[in-house]
Amino acid sequence: MAFTAKDVAALRAKTGCGMMDCKKALTKADGDMDKAIDFLREKGLATATKKAGRIAAEGIAYAVTNSDATKGVVIEVNSETDFVAKNAEFRNFVKTCADTILASDPSDVDALLKCKAAGSDETVDALLKEKIMKIGENIKIRRFKEFSGAVGAYIHAEGKIGVLVNFATSPEIASKPEFKEYTKDICMQVAAIVPQYLDEKSVPDDVVEHEKGILKQQVIESGKPAAIADKIVQGKLHKFYKEVCLVDQAFIKDDKLSVKQYTEQTAKKLGGDVKITGYTRFERGEGIEKRKENFAQEIKDLVK
Repeated sequence: MAFTAKDVAALRAKTGCGMMDCKKALTKADGDMDKAIDFLREKGLATATKKAGRIAAEGIAYAVTNSDATKGVVIEVNSETDFVAKNAEFRNFVKTCADTILASDPSDVDALLKCKAAGSDETVDALLKEKIMKIGENIKIRRFKEFSGAVGAYIHAEGKIGVLVNFATSPEIASKPEFKEYTKDICMQVAAIVPQYLDEKSVPDDVVEHEKGILKQQVIESGKPAAIADKIVQGKLHKFYKEVCLVDQAFIKDDKLSVKQYTEQTAKKLGGDVKITGYTRFERGEGIEKRKENFAQEIKDLVK
């Protein structure tokens, strides 16, 4: 039985599957719509696609480096429930995604899905669909960031927060245990204090000007003369930088030191140069609107 482009579109509307999958299904089913739907269901595509519309705001943020800490990745993969996020199979899938990124260097999530999964003959996309079918929840690879050079990784609260920090230093220093301890301290700083920027130069001009405007208004409303307001604002701006810039923040283990001073002390002890060049902090479900559960209504719907 022949089929047309309209049939492919109709199958897609019924199942939510991709155009190529629908075309393949109709080809296998010789144009029979019902058989094509069965084919997609048997392959798990229709069910996986249906689940893909459900909110996934749980999951884990995971960070890891390669064996010599010259490359690292932080990734967030979401599930619908915290229960699944603790599932060993789900966590192993997240690790596989991270290992694939380290091995293949994909540019984004779409590119990652097309990669052959580490330790498997399947693509990450095929593996993802398998996990959705087996686990029974929507699973989404939300985002990742990769750094090369000297790197440090940290996972807080079994995946609530994942941190990756990039450093500039020599291979000799990077291999020392003291440097590893230092990188862990900086990663924990990022996890705990949540800096918005790396340093003062990283703060956008419009953000600085906006902050200056607020501070100046505060100074004027406090009764200080407008003539000295700008000078007072400059002093207050330094306090702002200490709050939002990683290198200017007070070090969590010794608030008498800034992170920059702690870095300088570490570099001196190790006999070389050390500089923090970048960082990424992922918090599980950050910015995702979570589903509002109404269990009473669910029970009413079930007994109708």
